[in-house]
Amino acid sequence: MNDIYGKKVAIVTGGSRGIGRAVSLYFAKKGCNVVINYINDDEAAKKVKEEIEAKEDVKVLLLKGDVALEDDVKRIVKQTKDEFGRIDYLVNNAGIAIDTTLEDKTVSNFKRIIDVNLIGTFLMCKYVGKVMMEQGSGSIVNISSTNGIDSFYPYSMDYDASKAGVINLTHNFALEYAPIIRVNSVAPGWVGTEMNKELGEDYIEEECKHILLKRFAEPEEIAEVVYFVANNTYMNDSIVKVDGGRC
Repeated sequence: MNDIYGKKVAIVTGGSRGIGRAVSLYFAKKGCNVVINYINDDEAAKKVKEEIEAKEDVKVLLLKGDVALEDDVKRIVKQTKDEFGRIDYLVNNAGIAIDTTLEDKTVSNFKRIIDVNLIGTFLMCKYVGKVMMEQGSGSIVNISSTNGIDSFYPYSMDYDASKAGVINLTHNFALEYAPIIRVNSVAPGWVGTEMNKELGEDYIEEECKHILLKRFAEPEEIAEVVYFVANNTYMNDSIVKVDGGRC
């Protein structure tokens, strides 16, 4: 057995479901110890941990916490550093959407989306970045969305604003941390996660008409790009769209 604690370490926020789950599995497959942050579903997190540790010679640490809360973020970073001694990768994937008509949008829901998607990304970049700067290396990938580049549906305006903010944070943290830490963003389009599959066949079929590849991405396809971006040593301050060619 290889030395578990000699492996690189990746933190994946929102790492138990959807894109985050695929990213956690992919980094583990590539030989990384993985810290899976999640907020609610203990069972889903446990299943991902068991799946990884049954297949890969790595260690998985489950850390429950809300990335929108500064104390939770500090704890997540401290526990990771205490366990592994370093942090090589951060994938800021945690995010929520509450799509409604304009009339039904509330300030409290808007703030919650900003808190998780934008403030959470800021806090994780800040506190993980401190560890990476001290150790002299690191790579951060922020998961944005094509909704943060182009607006398609007004019922997603709060989500769109948060993801546009993630892109701006990526630019600023890349400037702040250069040349020690590389900071990039991956912006997926439609992805066939469990949540999106609940949209209904008719809706999905209509959306696929606007995608050149005529289908949603598989979560694993996004994870492959995230891993590539995290490890390409000459990519910095880049925003990578993965949307199948939406037109």
